[in-house]
Amino acid sequence: MGLNFSFATASQILFGNHSLEKVPGLVSKMGNKILLVTGKNTERAEVLIKLLPTEMEITGFKIESEPSTVMIEQGAKIARENNCEMVVGFGGGSVIDGAKAIAALASNEGELMDYLEVIGKGKALERAPLPSIAIPTTSGTGAEVTKNSVIKSLEHNVKVSLRSDLMYPNVAVVDPVLTYSLSPKLTASTGVDALTHLLETFVSNQSNPFIDMICREGLYRISRSLVKAYKNGNDEQARTDMAMASMWGGMALANVKLGAVHGFAGPMGGMFSIPHGEICACLMAAVIQINIEVLTEQGQNIEKFTELAKILTGSDLAKAEDAIVWADNLIGELKIPSLSQFGLTENDFPELIQKAKVSSSMKGNPVELNDEQLRWILDKSF
Repeated sequence: MGLNFSFATASQILFGNHSLEKVPGLVSKMGNKILLVTGKNTERAEVLIKLLPTEMEITGFKIESEPSTVMIEQGAKIARENNCEMVVGFGGGSVIDGAKAIAALASNEGELMDYLEVIGKGKALERAPLPSIAIPTTSGTGAEVTKNSVIKSLEHNVKVSLRSDLMYPNVAVVDPVLTYSLSPKLTASTGVDALTHLLETFVSNQSNPFIDMICREGLYRISRSLVKAYKNGNDEQARTDMAMASMWGGMALANVKLGAVHGFAGPMGGMFSIPHGEICACLMAAVIQINIEVLTEQGQNIEKFTELAKILTGSDLAKAEDAIVWADNLIGELKIPSLSQFGLTENDFPELIQKAKVSSSMKGNPVELNDEQLRWILDKSF
């Protein structure tokens, strides 16, 4: 059978220090009325607002936490009422996910639930979203180059996606300078999210040579720079590496499915107020370990995990299992707590397992895991 794959990403990417300064020229081509989506600290967006032409009509909308179905409905309503011609997302992954979802819903009829996966009707978008520009201020989700938005349903206690090939931002502006002010804690949690994106897509059962190429370079950069950025937020090379790796992780996950880490992360994030990146951090080593063990038991190839270990450790002599040790050591160095410290109990495990089994991400895991093996991941991460 011949090799077949497809690849898509944001229509245009502007990467580099001070690339934010190019935004005024971009928005002037899209219209005059902007819905500016930011986080709860709107002062951070002043650096962007000051650059925009004074004749621009700016309507603000805040995503103060992880985007919920209610927030997206409200944002889309405001965009329509103000006749906004474009949406600009300036913030972390939650803000950019919110901006993309608002842009999509604002130009399509019906309710958000009509289009959501898993808990909704999963209908396809009928119209293209409002033009959008994504400007990340963290290095984690890679949402600036993805076609989905992760949205929390408070009613269902789960996170699900609004997903469409139409949802890629028109422009992604990735300016590493915007990440310099990130706290060590946020640098760690968002950075591990980016790492997990690259790791899971690299070993995904849907991976292909093009994705492998992106992941190899991304894993190399992030494994050398995450701790450096954590220890020194002004390290220019480390911040550049992290911004690039995050973007590449987004490109990868937009084109192949992830795995068991994100299979659990969606349900867990919906049930508990745990930062997404910290969930990924807690689960990463255990998922690597169980995948290697099950693949080995089944007599399947683990060369990808051996290569992963060599990239992460920087040693050509590394074995697949060394990736587990590396991941454990990283989480210790970044001072990320275990799941038990977030209020999770063993009584929650059955519900988490059932929700994880039907998640979209679980379909990309390199090997199918049964309930007992999924339970083992939670026990090990607890």
